[in-house]
Amino acid sequence: MADHLFADRYLAAIYDAWHPRSARDDYDFYLPRILTADAVLDVGCGTGTLLHEARLAGHSGRLCGIDPAPGVLNRARTRTDIEWVLGDLQSAGWTAEFDLIVMTGHAFQALVSDEDLGDFMAAAQQALVPGGCFAFETRNPSVRAWEHWTPENAVVVELPDGSLVQITTEVIMPFDEQTVTFTHRFAGKHPSLPQVSRSTLRFLDMDALSSLLGNAGLRIEQQFGGFDGSPLGPSSPEIITFATR
Repeated sequence: MADHLFADRYLAAIYDAWHPRSARDDYDFYLPRILTADAVLDVGCGTGTLLHEARLAGHSGRLCGIDPAPGVLNRARTRTDIEWVLGDLQSAGWTAEFDLIVMTGHAFQALVSDEDLGDFMAAAQQALVPGGCFAFETRNPSVRAWEHWTPENAVVVELPDGSLVQITTEVIMPFDEQTVTFTHRFAGKHPSLPQVSRSTLRFLDMDALSSLLGNAGLRIEQQFGGFDGSPLGPSSPEIITFATR
């Protein structure tokens, strides 16, 4: 089930303002690879901004986005020259259709259980053509990013209409060596507010991730520790992986 943040249409608009393109270094990192692939699938595509940008940058092949949340997908569908699918990869049934699968915005971490992770990896492997690549990132658990998800670090976001929304993040179930559960609270003068969205994310270390990929028949080709292309190390904030079928 999609988090309320992405399922609700108003909150989906807040997400785009909260994570503007100017701050999306992950897009800068993945976009060159997308532009060299004939058929690309964006899993957890959200509001579709990455695929929108790829099309504007001249990608002329197949672009497809899939997401289980109707709120964000409704915004993605403003472009009709891209395929948009409401659902999840495990149910889509694609076989050898994509040269590249990308998963940005730490969407991979929304796969929480071992069963979901295994099923997802099997579906990703099946959806890729032989030699195709799955590119994604997950936060490095050793950096303990969740320790900064506190009310003291609340942010205020300005929407396109000039209205202001305060977003307060708070961990409600601390790291148990696998997951962290937290809430986003949205407050402001809009009639749709206040609202609360609850999320749980999985944190896999490098060894667990390597085993998961290997069991699915995916081979790690490259890994990076940040979107600046820095090498992966114990204190890297990200574990960015390019894995090949």
